[in-house]
Amino acid sequence: MTNIFKANKKVILMVKCLMVQGTSSNAGKSMLVAALCRIYKNRGYNVAPFKSQNMSLNSYTTKENGEIGIAQMLQAEAAMVEPSVHMNPILLKPKGDFTSNVIIQGKSIGDMNFYQYQHDYHNTAFEAIQESFNILKEKYDIIIIEGAGSPAEINMRKEDLANMEIAHMADANVILIADIEMGGVFAAIAGTYVLLDDYDRSRLKATVINKFRGNLDILKPGLDRIEEITEAPVLGVLPYDETLKLPEEDSASLTTHVFDENKDIIIGVIRLPKISNFTDIDPFEFEEDVGIKMINPNDEIGDVDAIIIPGTRNSTKDAKELFDSGLASKIIAKSNEIPIVGICGGYQILGNIIYDENKKESDVGTIEGLKLLDIESKFQHTEKIVTQSEAVIPQKEDLSGIAGEIFAKIAGEKVTGYEIHEGTSHLDSSKDVCPLLNVQKGQGNNEGDFDGACNGNVFGTYFHGIFHNYNFRREFLNYLRVKKGLEAKYGEDPYETQKDYSLNKLAQIVEENIDMGIIDELLFS
Repeated sequence: MTNIFKANKKVILMVKCLMVQGTSSNAGKSMLVAALCRIYKNRGYNVAPFKSQNMSLNSYTTKENGEIGIAQMLQAEAAMVEPSVHMNPILLKPKGDFTSNVIIQGKSIGDMNFYQYQHDYHNTAFEAIQESFNILKEKYDIIIIEGAGSPAEINMRKEDLANMEIAHMADANVILIADIEMGGVFAAIAGTYVLLDDYDRSRLKATVINKFRGNLDILKPGLDRIEEITEAPVLGVLPYDETLKLPEEDSASLTTHVFDENKDIIIGVIRLPKISNFTDIDPFEFEEDVGIKMINPNDEIGDVDAIIIPGTRNSTKDAKELFDSGLASKIIAKSNEIPIVGICGGYQILGNIIYDENKKESDVGTIEGLKLLDIESKFQHTEKIVTQSEAVIPQKEDLSGIAGEIFAKIAGEKVTGYEIHEGTSHLDSSKDVCPLLNVQKGQGNNEGDFDGACNGNVFGTYFHGIFHNYNFRREFLNYLRVKKGLEAKYGEDPYETQKDYSLNKLAQIVEENIDMGIIDELLFS
């Protein structure tokens, strides 16, 4: 881009938009949007990501105390701006049986089945999308928009709130990205172009091929032919880079993601059927000596150094699954040997009982927990708790069990996180169980003064992102290291440093392998 563009961007550009759509889910839309956000931020522009409608179990709480998809949080980080609910005005969190919790501009409006949402709520949702988009237009020079799934779902074009309808609304040119690793990449590209009508196809300006491994010369005849078929340029081919470490959004990624178990320390993570916010475990993958073992309900736990029961979108159903599969008894037996940690729904499952008399959470109703923490959790007809949270780690004498030993060196330090939960929990004051954190901001267990619980080898918290706090994670891992006769580790946070490194490297890969001159033309023309 020329300097004259940069010098006069406010006058010449106003607000410019570019949209990335995909031939399928997981084609690489989120990562390409993040890369473009970082590229144009580095060029001096004020950039925002935007995804009108997202379906994800991994969400993040913004400063407005609203939920957005985790991918939009990462894209905002790439753009170096504060995440906002307006970057993802519609978030659908699947609950099963074709039903989702519908979140509009960060706030839950209740559960809807597919038909209700697509037919009865379509216009209301589109109005919210327009409003959020207009709010972003007032604040940013450039908006990089992400589509959802594929624009060629021709059976659902009338109900579209995520792809071509949004491109027309934003007056945005569209880049199509396709995943070659899945096979049939040329058919997917050509098929997408063919299935779109002339009105929608007019928005589609270029193609990118993603996740390529091998000799590019072998691919070239296909690139030339697909350009002839689509009458649109292939901007480039992005290589598959296994060194990039960035948060995953879709629970399907847990099936394809390869976790390294050949490490000194192994964290066992229970893969609950309704698992959500599994990005809570991401920081462990950035630790050189730490591996992750995903444990399905019918698996053996094996030789692990600690167990984490993560968040779930349905704690009563997942508690039932743990008992039905026999995994519950295996976790209980392990609690005599190693630390067991629960986060949000996983924390509730660790308790004595989860009350759900009105079956607000699921048709399972009230169910007993693992009875590893003397707490009781309850689902009532109250609003979902969605908040960014802060807390202080208590002094050693105010903690029970191994928590006091683990966190003694960082007593009094602040930790941050975010809460997304409907249930509340109550500690049995007659037992040895103690709160894990003193809450300064947020809800925590119930009253807002304390969060979590600890006793014996077990502790839990409602704070998502608790292990993103480096000192908290470091002390937990150092406890495990020393217990195995290994040296404790200190130094810089490998998660934060490598994440930013990965964003910069991602942007570099895109700039080196894609014709950015054409992208500039599509964005600024």
